[in-house]
Amino acid sequence: MQIILVSRHLKAAKTITIMPRHLMAAALVFLALVFSTSALFSWLSVHLRLPLVEDLMVSLQQQEATKAQNHLNNNLQLMATRLGELQGRVMQLDTLGERVSGLVGVKRERVSERGAPGQGGPYLAAPMSTDELQREIDRLSAQVEQRSDDFAFMEFRLLESRAKERLMPTTLPVKNAVVGSAFGYRADPIAGLRSMHEGLDFAAETGTPVVVAADGVVLSASHHPDYGNVVDVDHGGGLTSRYAHMSRIDVTPGALVKRGETIGAVGSTGRSTGPHLHFEVRMLGVAQNPAHFLKRGDEYASVKLR
Repeated sequence: MQIILVSRHLKAAKTITIMPRHLMAAALVFLALVFSTSALFSWLSVHLRLPLVEDLMVSLQQQEATKAQNHLNNNLQLMATRLGELQGRVMQLDTLGERVSGLVGVKRERVSERGAPGQGGPYLAAPMSTDELQREIDRLSAQVEQRSDDFAFMEFRLLESRAKERLMPTTLPVKNAVVGSAFGYRADPIAGLRSMHEGLDFAAETGTPVVVAADGVVLSASHHPDYGNVVDVDHGGGLTSRYAHMSRIDVTPGALVKRGETIGAVGSTGRSTGPHLHFEVRMLGVAQNPAHFLKRGDEYASVKLR
């Protein structure tokens, strides 16, 4: 192989002849340089750069471990907070439950009443694992759910109790009246013979408003030979009330009436000796002493007895 060199600095062109042995020598020199450079870089990477890589890997592992620990700590903190909330909720429900159960007449069992042994001692806080926290949270969640069910039942009983109170004839049918004749045996005011008086007589002036003693439905509103103008009200559960001898009737059968609503006025119709209201309370048709019901109200204390 010949290479011709031409340059303005040269007076004449030069010819260089390259023999095969020259090419072989150049190739060997090139390969030697490549292998030497590769060996040098390998040595440098092993003896100089490897510690840096190891440090980098350790640093990354530590960062991952720190992140995992922080995540675990955050979860534990959230679970501990949730546990504290549930414990406070259970204590609050227990306290309220004691008060509400007394209002509705439901006896709530206590641990001591079930025969559980007494326990005590100083409080020494102990760390809890995630599984232990979760089990405690599940246990307290079940207690909260049970307490909620108890409250739902007590709420029902309370509403039931309030409904019964609304239907209990405890309101005086005549305001500022005087009881002229009590419930029980007496001398009949007309015949003079011993007879049973099945209600209370409230003496008042003619035209004095008569109000219903409790919520209910008007069963009848008519004139009776003995009771005169009389109204019967059904309060449910077999309980009824009667308002007799009225001068007028202001309601009709089937009407819904509320406690304290005017249903008529005092009079002296029927078998009567003077203006008054004859008031009866019956359970399944059997006459009851109205005073036993009225005494449960706030107004009976003001009633005057003749």
